[in-house]
Amino acid sequence: MLPSPETASLLRAAELASRSAYAPYSRLHVGAAVRSASGAVYAGCNVENAAFPLGACAEANAIGAAVLAEGAGLRIAEVAISAREAEGRAVTIPPCGGCRQRIGEFGPHATVHFATEDGGVRTTTLNALLPESFQLQP
Repeated sequence: MLPSPETASLLRAAELASRSAYAPYSRLHVGAAVRSASGAVYAGCNVENAAFPLGACAEANAIGAAVLAEGAGLRIAEVAISAREAEGRAVTIPPCGGCRQRIGEFGPHATVHFATEDGGVRTTTLNALLPESFQLQP
């Protein structure tokens, strides 16, 4: 099944972001794109450094860009992730646990798409990726 045009454009934004990744250690270039409830799209890429594990995930950077633009009231509707390994082959990369929590803070009902090795797309929900997530009660 082909993704909708909106999902395809979100995945394309993630793919474009992955090209800017700074990944000299893992050589895994990851891009993420977040579509907010307002319809705006924000992208980010992974940024590694020699002080492992202090690098930043693509999803965290995309969410940071979205919060900068929309403020603490940001609501995430969708996230797309695209990754390529050192030889340029697509790799299926769902968000890590920390990024799942970050997505949940701003989009507990978000849809998550990630590109697969065969050129397809896997679509799921944040709840399927992070059931019974931690919710801080102020």
